[in-house]
Amino acid sequence: MNKRKICVVITARPSYSRIKTALEAIKDHPDLELQLVIAGSALLDRYGNAAEFIKNDGFDVAAKVYMVLEGENPTTMAKTTGLGLMELTNVFYNLQPDAVISIADRFETIATSIASSYQNIPLVHIQGGEVTGSIDEKVRHANTKLADLHLVSNEDARERVIKLGEDPDMVINTGCPSIDLAKQIENENGLNFDPLEKYGGVGSQINWKNGYLVVMQHPVTTEYSKSRDNIMETLYAVKESGISTFWFWPNVDAGSDGTSNGIRTFREKENPENIHFFKNMDGLDFLRLIKNSKMLIGNSSAGIREGSYLGVPVLNIGNRQQKRLRGENVTDVGYKRFEILNAIKELEGNARFSKSNLYGDGESGKRIAEILAKVELRSSKTISY
Repeated sequence: MNKRKICVVITARPSYSRIKTALEAIKDHPDLELQLVIAGSALLDRYGNAAEFIKNDGFDVAAKVYMVLEGENPTTMAKTTGLGLMELTNVFYNLQPDAVISIADRFETIATSIASSYQNIPLVHIQGGEVTGSIDEKVRHANTKLADLHLVSNEDARERVIKLGEDPDMVINTGCPSIDLAKQIENENGLNFDPLEKYGGVGSQINWKNGYLVVMQHPVTTEYSKSRDNIMETLYAVKESGISTFWFWPNVDAGSDGTSNGIRTFREKENPENIHFFKNMDGLDFLRLIKNSKMLIGNSSAGIREGSYLGVPVLNIGNRQQKRLRGENVTDVGYKRFEILNAIKELEGNARFSKSNLYGDGESGKRIAEILAKVELRSSKTISY
């Protein structure tokens, strides 16, 4: 029997962590063949070059798609998506996959979905049905309506996808594969590597062994013009806290230029002695880092998903994760530095929260591979494969 060819498109560094264990399970499954495509900011050094981590993890890459236009504003987002649509259409035509997987809600993922569905290739959407209150939510729901099979992360998301009109039999709660990674490190004691020695980065050589914060704050696409002002508020709050901090560079989105410019300006002007900056980190190491931190600060979905499973205190800033299902570990604050600083002081001494299975139990990757091997895949509900 011929193996079923599953093409997975990774367009940004967060997408890799979201799908890594499923990639491993697909690769190892006797009835499946993995076709891995790396595209977008996942190929760019300035955003951490996730392609290097993918290569080091032993995955073969079927194709690379360079599609990101400079500018990080709504116009370049649209044009980047358009370039991705043209290039991915050719990739899928050449690879002839039996199914294509689109991941979550990043703006460029809609290119994957259109290129697949317009060519009558069954589309599988991972992490549909969630809400965030920004352009990402619109993209996520658009991907859902183009998809033929929906592998969601929780029951709340499953119910929402069904309400969007999708066949309940094709909406399956697998949990989120990112929780599989959290499960792998949940019983480790202490941080088993030195982040400064292993990953370098730029900034002060902080004394992290006495306790530290982790910050990951991305621009909000619907508020991109405020990105610089918003990040400056967080920078000043973290500096004033005096706590050693590992700070990660933002994703490529509308507003990334403002966020990055704010970080560079602040770093040169204030020379903060308690902050060290990174571009990227291996997914497991990043989870180890936040697991052993005092708290995760910013607006990354890692705080909502993996943070809830690991019981890590999370200080969620602003509107990027608005309305997303969350555990008791998340505290929401606005963008003002005094709000952020006061919340840091309140959370600093908090004990860990209880583990939550809100986004899965750590077995999602294997579940996804088994479903992909067995389900009857149909494109546009009409063409049987």
